[in-house]
Amino acid sequence: MMQTILNEVTVELIQGDITDLDVDAIVNAANSQLILGSGVAGVIYRKGGSTIQDECLKIGHCDVGDAVITGGGNLKARHVIHAVGPRMGEGSEAGKLGNAVRASLDLMEQHRLASIALPAISTGVFGYPLEGCAEVMLRVIFDYTYEDLQTLKRIIVCLYDARALRIFEAEFQRKLDELQEGE
Repeated sequence: MMQTILNEVTVELIQGDITDLDVDAIVNAANSQLILGSGVAGVIYRKGGSTIQDECLKIGHCDVGDAVITGGGNLKARHVIHAVGPRMGEGSEAGKLGNAVRASLDLMEQHRLASIALPAISTGVFGYPLEGCAEVMLRVIFDYTYEDLQTLKRIIVCLYDARALRIFEAEFQRKLDELQEGE
């Protein structure tokens, strides 16, 4: 685990199951159709119940690089933010991933929520490399703490395995070093 406080926002890296976290919202690495299929989405469906999928079906669609919010069903998290990241090879992947992360954080502020946990978006079946994902996600998260935030106080990046955690920790440390050099 690594953590830092940036502009009164705690940013943490942990390894674990995102669906077990007691936060205001967890992020589902979603598809545009908002169908809870495999990976994190499948676990959200199994643990959170069908009401989350029902809400997704009512919303119907979410563009790549955007996000929508539903209730958390039976999860400890009160909400699920469904962020649609890019598939590798579709073009402009880094920009789309950054937009999906930013859209998730924007929804937190719009709904006046304080804590969020995000997975490594697009790194599963969408094929985004972990190293690139870590760079984009952590850059957006670190930059976001400089916004005029009203309610967001805690951002967790929850990684499923030790390899992903190591990759994100290395990038996290690079970002912290850059901040210290800039002071």
